[in-house]
Amino acid sequence: MFDWDGVVIDSSKAHEESWELLAEEEGKSLSTDHFRRGFGRKNQYIIPEILQWTEDPEVIERLGDRKEVLYRSIAAERGIDLIPGIEEFLQSLKEMGITCAIGSSTPRKNVETILETMDFGNCFQAIVCAEDVTQGKPHPEVFLTGATRLNREPQNCIVFEDAVFGLRAAKASGMKAIAISTTNSVDVLNACEPELILENFLNFTADDLGKLFLTTD
Repeated sequence: MFDWDGVVIDSSKAHEESWELLAEEEGKSLSTDHFRRGFGRKNQYIIPEILQWTEDPEVIERLGDRKEVLYRSIAAERGIDLIPGIEEFLQSLKEMGITCAIGSSTPRKNVETILETMDFGNCFQAIVCAEDVTQGKPHPEVFLTGATRLNREPQNCIVFEDAVFGLRAAKASGMKAIAISTTNSVDVLNACEPELILENFLNFTADDLGKLFLTTD
């Protein structure tokens, strides 16, 4: 089970810039730590709770949609880098017949837009995004939905996550968790008690994943 932003793609700068552009368009202010506090959460939570811009559902939806349009525009103009080693790792999982799903708080169109430009889209047998759940992370719904779509029991799944809220969701789902230190420090991630922390997917293989299952069961 793979989170998307910060795990498969290196998109944090593009997301942060899209929030800044939206704030400029709307004449709104942003706190210095807004991105860190909201990263990994749904826009429906970020806008009223983190940014405190509005509690009007229609306005929240409009602002959230506009933010994602700005993000996709940035991504299309400049491109989005992959997390090092992710493509090779996904291909190794596919060759071993290990099923994979995306479990993300981002809108589906964001994921599909990037997947269309990549060669590894067929490595994922399921995609669960913001539109597919009613409860955002740290609620485990996104990962439990992914497990259901893969026809797997939660205790037999491993989640790859970079965000604190995502790691909490993984633990709440009963799944094992591997943290990726792309957006948080090792100390912050350690507090979430993942089974392992990786800097990226370089030198990490499907065999390593199998050993993790054997040693943590």
